[in-house]
Amino acid sequence: MIKGFRQIASITAISRVFGMIRDMAFAHFLGADWLMSAWTMGFKIPNLARRLFGEGAASASLIPVYSEQLHSNPEQAKRLANTSVTVLFVLLAAIVIIGQVLVWSYYSFFETRTGPRLGLLLCSIMLPYMICICIVAILAGILNVHKHFATPAAAPIVLNTFIIAGLLFTGWVMKIKPQQQVFFIAVAVLFSGFVQIAIQIPPLRARGISIRPAWDIHSKPFKKVIIMMGPMILGLTVTQLNTLGDDIIALCFMNEQGDPLGYGAISHLYYAQRLYQFPLGVLGISLATAIFPVMSSDAARKDFDALTKTIAKGIKGAVFVAIPATAGIFLVAKPLVSAIFEHGNFDSEDTPIVALTLSFYAVGLCGYFSQQVTTRAFYSIQDSKTPALSAVCAVVANIFLNLTLIWFLGTAGLAAATAICSYLQVVILIRSLRRKLGRSILDGLRITLIKTVIATAVMFLTGSAIMSLCRNLPDGRYFDVLRLAVVVPSAVAVYSLAAKLLHIEMLSLFTGKKTRQKENAGI
Repeated sequence: MIKGFRQIASITAISRVFGMIRDMAFAHFLGADWLMSAWTMGFKIPNLARRLFGEGAASASLIPVYSEQLHSNPEQAKRLANTSVTVLFVLLAAIVIIGQVLVWSYYSFFETRTGPRLGLLLCSIMLPYMICICIVAILAGILNVHKHFATPAAAPIVLNTFIIAGLLFTGWVMKIKPQQQVFFIAVAVLFSGFVQIAIQIPPLRARGISIRPAWDIHSKPFKKVIIMMGPMILGLTVTQLNTLGDDIIALCFMNEQGDPLGYGAISHLYYAQRLYQFPLGVLGISLATAIFPVMSSDAARKDFDALTKTIAKGIKGAVFVAIPATAGIFLVAKPLVSAIFEHGNFDSEDTPIVALTLSFYAVGLCGYFSQQVTTRAFYSIQDSKTPALSAVCAVVANIFLNLTLIWFLGTAGLAAATAICSYLQVVILIRSLRRKLGRSILDGLRITLIKTVIATAVMFLTGSAIMSLCRNLPDGRYFDVLRLAVVVPSAVAVYSLAAKLLHIEMLSLFTGKKTRQKENAGI
């Protein structure tokens, strides 16, 4: 698990750096007004499909069943993999065709506003991308079961590279206006999907897996996958559904007066989401991705003692990385937004709004991280109903809180609602896990939590002192970069040192070495 986490986290960190460069390019060329909002909504549907059908339901439902078949019947496992890819392709192709009809009908007969019409056109261009990226996610899940994490984790780098190259070439070389530039970027996204599929094929073949059409839909393993998939669409992707709800409510309540939300609300949400999703992707999802095949293998062997210990490690790992990430964002939210986005068409007036929204999203990091582990714990034992029910509760609560908090906090209220609901789902899931597997899934959590809070407090105080020393520096983007260059490495070093002195066992996620406490426990 530790080796897989470190490998995924390292490559994901590189991918997220490319993602930040991509978003800096978006901020420079498209700004944070209606044009960026149109792009965000245009890309939202294919990107959400990736999270629902690819990284979410299809991949998560396939991994435990495929892992089980790999132990008992390797040939059946191969047929299951090929059937899953084929059925997903046919299903998504049908959805894309229906989606094109709906998009063009709405564009032609109902929508008259410039921004939403542009968003619909962009959505139409990028809809086929959902087929490619969902297949990539399925292939990634198969490779993860075979303990290969590098190529799947590298796939998003391809997307970011295509977008960055497209933005820079069309903006600086061809001098295309932003309103036309977005169409070229949409085409670049589509082409990146084919390349992402292509890079998965060699490692699959190296493990004896040749992807070809298959239709073994009446087999018992495939039926298991299908039965689990529906509830998983809700259970594993509740945070994404809630952020989509944020965008929809923002779209409905935006107006020129800015009461309760201004026209840039969707863009402000997008930029804030990109920043809080950096630690979520690098740390939270990497941890869950690495631990999921281990949990599935434990469950396939009916070794529930090992499964319980693995879940306990995952929850402790989520706490260990999420709490300092939250404190770090509180510490540097405003200079971070300024340094990354405040240039080109992104105005200084947008910075405090995005920074405040980011801070409220960050409140939920521990919840988002724990969601990823606990939902996969249920999927490893092939229970997809419990996460789905918890997700329904969280989504309903999120809608209610969204409609309430926007009147007090504006755009930040949407972020606050999402953060609160992440904890609601985690509480429900942990209570259910304890009923199924016993109290031992929380073994060691209290001591890890106490030590993590102490280490985080030391880190935060050190970072605050450094920020105080930098207070006399002039305002401006370049000086904010300087502040970050001093504060962030110092905070990471202090937290790592404090964790080592406190013998927090989850430090091994990053060092790969056993802590003294872990060695004494014989783990």
